[in-house]
Amino acid sequence: MSIKRKLIKIRTPQGQPGFLGPGHIARPVISGSFSDSDPFILLMDDMLDKKNDEPVGGPHPHAGFETISLLLEGEMGDKPHKMKGGDFQMMTAGSGIIHTETIRQKAKMRLLQLWLNLPKKDRATVPRLQELSFEHAPALSENDISIKLYSGSLAGLNSPIQNYTPLIVADITINSGVSTVLQIPANFNTFLYVLAGNVKVGDEQKQLNEGQAGWLDLLEDAVQSDLQLTGGENGTRFILYAGKPTGDRIVSHGPFIADSAEDIQRLYREFRQGKMKHISTVAG
Repeated sequence: MSIKRKLIKIRTPQGQPGFLGPGHIARPVISGSFSDSDPFILLMDDMLDKKNDEPVGGPHPHAGFETISLLLEGEMGDKPHKMKGGDFQMMTAGSGIIHTETIRQKAKMRLLQLWLNLPKKDRATVPRLQELSFEHAPALSENDISIKLYSGSLAGLNSPIQNYTPLIVADITINSGVSTVLQIPANFNTFLYVLAGNVKVGDEQKQLNEGQAGWLDLLEDAVQSDLQLTGGENGTRFILYAGKPTGDRIVSHGPFIADSAEDIQRLYREFRQGKMKHISTVAG
């Protein structure tokens, strides 16, 4: 008998003023206890409509986790790491790096950035950067369903991105009234974030609307499970995130994730002493 996943929690994140100043709206898609969202620490939906040439952003440190960036619209970054709409980037901060995100000109963009926990044994791993362009991400389009896969394996597609924490990230479009069943590991914590339209989830056909995040039930079995999906009256587009929980306790403070408060203090010392390299110097 197949295991069927259910939609058990719906959340509608609210926009709030972002740190990049006027024109920046940030929506915290994930909130609450990490024990519930493990391995996902946070997900921000950042919308920027910058109407001047005053630089914003700048260099900042990270350590102890990975940032998973999916640029939905616009452009960001500098060569050779410039991103355009549909591009994907996974930055493993690991033992600690300096990251620069400076926007100097007028810009309109939308970015989904996820913080993903590293397993305890890999928390201090050597930093690395992986990039996957929209053109090179595995994709399929058939029977009124389109899938662009950025991480993991799904629907016969396999991403070249390497993972410490097993992770599936997919951009999925389903036309109105069309149904499909996706297989995902039953022991992966899974949520859908709807970008457009609405989608009915599970045998119960619970509806998720644009701007909502829906979490599935989580099982302990390391087997495949079935996720039933049906496109709503105007079809749907959503991002699917599914990750295997690490089961590790974390301490979070500012830009750092660690095992203890002492580790956090150590990371701040290393940053102040200039021991963290810039991400542009690490292996890609």
